[in-house]
Amino acid sequence: MKENTKPNLSAEYLQSSCEESLRRLDTEYIDLYQIHFDDPETPVEDTIAALEELKEQGKIRHYGLGHLSPSRAKEYSELGNVFSMLLELNAVAWDSHHDLLPLCKEYDLGMIAFSVTGRGLLTGKFQEVPTFEAGDIRNLDTLFQRERYQYGLQVMKKLSEMGKRYGKTPAQAAIAWVLAQEGVICALTGPSTIPHLEENLQASGWRFTSAELDEFSQFLVEKEEKYNRLAEDNLVAILTDPLPADPRTAFRDLVYVMETALRLRMVEESEVLPTFFELYDLRKTLDQKSGSSLDAIQAELREMISPRNLPPR
Repeated sequence: MKENTKPNLSAEYLQSSCEESLRRLDTEYIDLYQIHFDDPETPVEDTIAALEELKEQGKIRHYGLGHLSPSRAKEYSELGNVFSMLLELNAVAWDSHHDLLPLCKEYDLGMIAFSVTGRGLLTGKFQEVPTFEAGDIRNLDTLFQRERYQYGLQVMKKLSEMGKRYGKTPAQAAIAWVLAQEGVICALTGPSTIPHLEENLQASGWRFTSAELDEFSQFLVEKEEKYNRLAEDNLVAILTDPLPADPRTAFRDLVYVMETALRLRMVEESEVLPTFFELYDLRKTLDQKSGSSLDAIQAELREMISPRNLPPR
């Protein structure tokens, strides 16, 4: 999908997009063609029919899914011949594993994992709260904020200790954990240098023992319970206290609220998305005049999440 265009999974768009990709790749067919977004205006049946037509034409061999809700992914899996599911999966963000693993098992879908080192958090290169360049999405990523960052450091240290038993780096241990998860057929990495690529490749060819994986799973459950309680406290504080005077800090806090409320299942994605887009539209014009707009969004979120779901402080 081209930037700044509406989601479009119509037969005409899929046909033209596939042909354009074939031209750019200078190839006769694509091994795996993936649906990366939802188009609520196009029936799933129509999209499936278009994908099957591309298979019959020999332009694609398989098609997969990514970035869809479990319910939407299930609809595709029931109606079509889906090959794989693309999902974010790492030891500090494994919610999608819980949500989508049963679906992948039911329909025999291979899981293609991305962000396997938690956007670098599990590589061991961060100790203090990092500062990223302007425009880096990690400036807004909740993995690098508040209790989620502290949780991530704890997970990284545990994985690092496990990896040392095999002479492996934290990054290699993080990737190996992903590869050990049931149903994962591929772990995508994004090395920026040849040494990084070589390091990532050495995450395969060995495995943690079942006992080690079980021990680590219990560690994750215990730590997540602890840090989820802290997340609830932080969420309540942001929604009930005055927002920071700095509009960029207030913007980041409100993004944190929405992502945390979704992760803790305090609100449905369909409920919060309109407010998210309203907030995101402000990102390029944040200044001292933005205070009233940010306060209004805070009030919207407080009403949306409370009193139905907000825990007492």
